[in-house]
Amino acid sequence: MQVGPVDFLIMAVYFGFVLGIGFALKKQIRTSEDFFLSGRSIPSWITGLAFMSANLGAIEVMGMAGNGAKYGIMTAHFYWVGAVPAMLFLAIFMMPFYYGSRIKSVPEYLKLRFNEPTRAFNAISFAIMTILMSGINMYAMALVFHLLLNWNMDASICISAVVVLAYTALGGLTSSIYNEVLQFFLIVLGLLPLTFLALTDVGGWSGLVARLPGDFSHLWANTATAANPMGADWICILSGLGFVLSFGYWCTDFLAIQRALAAESLPAAQRTPVIAALPEIFFPALTVLPGMCALALIPNLGDMTDPKLRYDMALPLLMAKYYPSGMLGIGLTAMLASFMAGMAGNITAFNTVFTYDIYKNYFRKTQTDEHYIAVGRLATGGGIFVSIFTAYTVMRAESIMDYMQSIFSFFNAPLFATFLLGMFWKRTTPWGAFFGLLSGTLSAATHFVLTEKHLLNYVSPMAANFWQATIAWCVCFVVTVLLSFFTKARPEVELDGLVWGTAKPVLQDITLAWYKKPALIASAIMLITLILDLLFW
Repeated sequence: MQVGPVDFLIMAVYFGFVLGIGFALKKQIRTSEDFFLSGRSIPSWITGLAFMSANLGAIEVMGMAGNGAKYGIMTAHFYWVGAVPAMLFLAIFMMPFYYGSRIKSVPEYLKLRFNEPTRAFNAISFAIMTILMSGINMYAMALVFHLLLNWNMDASICISAVVVLAYTALGGLTSSIYNEVLQFFLIVLGLLPLTFLALTDVGGWSGLVARLPGDFSHLWANTATAANPMGADWICILSGLGFVLSFGYWCTDFLAIQRALAAESLPAAQRTPVIAALPEIFFPALTVLPGMCALALIPNLGDMTDPKLRYDMALPLLMAKYYPSGMLGIGLTAMLASFMAGMAGNITAFNTVFTYDIYKNYFRKTQTDEHYIAVGRLATGGGIFVSIFTAYTVMRAESIMDYMQSIFSFFNAPLFATFLLGMFWKRTTPWGAFFGLLSGTLSAATHFVLTEKHLLNYVSPMAANFWQATIAWCVCFVVTVLLSFFTKARPEVELDGLVWGTAKPVLQDITLAWYKKPALIASAIMLITLILDLLFW
C-alpha cells in the first residue's frame, strides 16, 4: 500500500479534530450526570447516529466484511435478523422502563428489579466483556496498520489507546457521542466508493454471483439443513442469532442503551434506536458486499497461514487495490474512526458501570460529583490499559466476528432471559434471577470447553456460537422460572414502573407529529427489512 504525505495529513487532521472535541467539551462537564450521561440533553438525531456509530467498530466494519468473504450474503442476517427487530423492540417496549426509572446503568435496573447480588454479577461480567470488546478494536487497528503500513504492532495499539483515552477522559460521554457522529459520516464517505469500485470490477451483482459459490448469494434458500456457508440451519439462525444474541445485545447491553439514556426526553430516547435502525438496514452494502467482492477478486483470501490474507483483511486489501493517494487517506481514516468508535463506546460504558455499580456501591457511597468524575476518568485510563492486554487474545480466532459472538453468548445471552422474565413476569424472584443468570453463564462456559476439546462438533465456529447462545438462554430461563416458584417474590408495590402490569409505561407522546412517533417509524422499517429478506431469499 503506497501511502503518501496527503494520506498521513488526512489521518493527522482527524486525530487533531477528535482531540479538539474532547478539549472543547471539557468545560461543559459540571456534574457526574454530565460526564456519564451527557446531562440527558442530547437531541434524538444525534443520539441515534451515535447509537449506530458506537456499533460500527472493528467488529462491524472489518468483522462483517470478513464474514461476507467467509459466509457470503448470509452475513446480512446479522443486520436484518440479528439487529433491526431487536432495536425496534428496545425502542417500543424496553426504553420506557430504562429511561423512566432514571437509572444510570443497566446493572442499576437489575438492582431495582431484583437484588444487589444480581446487579453485582452483571456489573462485573459486563466490565469484563467491555474490556474484551475494546481489545478487539485495538487489535484490529494495529493489524491493519502493521500489515499494510509496516507500523510496529505494539506502537499501533498504544497510539489508538492514547487518543481514545484523551477525548473520553476529557469530555466523557458527550465527547464520545459527538465524535461518534463525526465517525459515522467518515465511515460512510470512506467505504461507499469502495463498494462501487469493487462491484463494478466484478461485473455488478450478476457478475459477482457468477464468480462465487452458488449458495453465497442466498439468505434463506439453503437453510433447511446446515449445508450452507454459515453451517447453520434456519432454526439455529432464528433462535441463536435472531432471538437470543440479537435481543441480548441490543436490549440489555449498556454500550448501546447508554446513548439512548443521554437523549433529552423519553420520546427522543425511544427514537434513538429507531433512527439507528434505518441506516442499519443498508449497512450490508458497505461491509458485507465488499467482503463478497474481495473473495472474488483477491486470490487465496482466507488463507490462515498468511496474516495478510485472513478474512478480516478483506476491506484493507480492497483499499490497497483501488484507492489512490488522498482517497486512501480518507479510507484509512474511516477505518481508524470505526476502531476508535468501537473502543470509545466500550470504554464509556465501562467507566459508567465501574464508577456507579462497583466503586460507588461498594467503596465510596457518599462522595461529591467531582470525586466520581475523577474516578470515571481513572476508570477510563484503567480500562484502556487492560484492553491493551486483551487485544492479543483475538489473534487465535479465525475472524473477529466469530470471537465477538462467542463473547456475547457468555454474557448477553443469559442476561436477556433475566431481563425478559424480570420485565414481563411479576413472579420472577430476586434469587431466581441471580441463580438463573449464574447457571446460564456457566452453561455457556461448559459448552465452550466441550467445543474447544472437540467433544461437540459443528460445521462452523459461528454455528457453535449460535447454539451456545441458545443453550445459555434456555438454561437461564428454565432455572429462573423453577426457582421463582420456590423463592419469595418482591412485593408488587416495590415493582411499580419496573414490570409490565404494575404501572402502565408511557410509550410515546400523543402530541408528537406522525413522523416522530417511534411505533409508526418502526413499522415502516420492519416492512423494508422483510422486503430485503424476500429479495435475497
